Amino acid sequence: MTPSTLPAPAGTGHPALEVEGLCVDLRTPSGTVRAVNGVGFQVRKGRTLALLGESGCGKSMTALSIAGLLDPTAEVTGGSVKVSGTDVLRLGRSGRRKLAGPVLSIVFQDALTALNPVQPVGRQLAEPFRIHRGMSRRAAREKAVELMTRVGIPEPRLRARAYPHQFSGGMRQRLLIAMAVALDPDVLIADEPTTALDVTVQAQIMRLLRDLQTERDMALVLITHDLAVVAQRADDVVVMYAGNVVETGPVAEVFSRPRHPYTKGLLDSVPEHAVRGRPLPAVPGSPPELSAVPAGCVFQARCPLAQERCAQERPRLTSVGASRSAACHFSEELDRA
Repeated sequence: MTPSTLPAPAGTGHPALEVEGLCVDLRTPSGTVRAVNGVGFQVRKGRTLALLGESGCGKSMTALSIAGLLDPTAEVTGGSVKVSGTDVLRLGRSGRRKLAGPVLSIVFQDALTALNPVQPVGRQLAEPFRIHRGMSRRAAREKAVELMTRVGIPEPRLRARAYPHQFSGGMRQRLLIAMAVALDPDVLIADEPTTALDVTVQAQIMRLLRDLQTERDMALVLITHDLAVVAQRADDVVVMYAGNVVETGPVAEVFSRPRHPYTKGLLDSVPEHAVRGRPLPAVPGSPPELSAVPAGCVFQARCPLAQERCAQERPRLTSVGASRSAACHFSEELDRA
């Protein structure tokens, strides 16, 4: 299996996050399967890169691999993950702990399960300052109150004594974001940070992430299946399918001129393209089981352009323009269409 490569995004200096050829295997009762296959991308400070694709395509597995939080049944089997120039895959547990917070941080989907239910939120927010900066209990608590104020928690000094279940879903997500940015990390991973929130709260959370990113000059990796969020908030996009990268590039260019049939299918599925009285447009079929990924193109069973070559030869992720790549034998035909 060939690792993915992609052109470096515009910018100067070294990337804050550089992933190259990342492979993750997953042990299942029926055998070992490849969950992430040769994934690669770069993100520079101040920019947002979105990982986009259907559920099960490998987005969250990629994020957990970068953060060193894989389940024991999963194992990184190849590639490198450089955060601010350090390959975190080569670090031991203590080295990882030193980077977690000051250099790399993550916002999870479900704040209620990510926060400790038996500790007041102020104590949880203060913990990174005590561990990494050696602050006193009182000084760390003041920092926690400052963070709660910054992310929009009302009456922060009083509510610092409250427990996670005493906050609404939107407020809990704000607390989780506050904890993630407490130590000004170089890279922040947000794994579907607005899941299960109503539309108004989703917009507020995304604005908060954008403002904090600007203030702290962070590189942001946004994991989502929401095309609207990607269009509004991301600079670059990596489209994933069945554990593989199938297209990359600046969001505006990829969305206006997709070069992979899967990307085009996702964009065509947006409800605004629907015709009254007709079924909503959708990508036909379902992604393959990880234990049955075809030898050729991973998208061949659902692709309107599939030909014999697609079943025999897996397309490599190759350049299709400045800062753009696609893994399709017939991307030029799609472009002409």
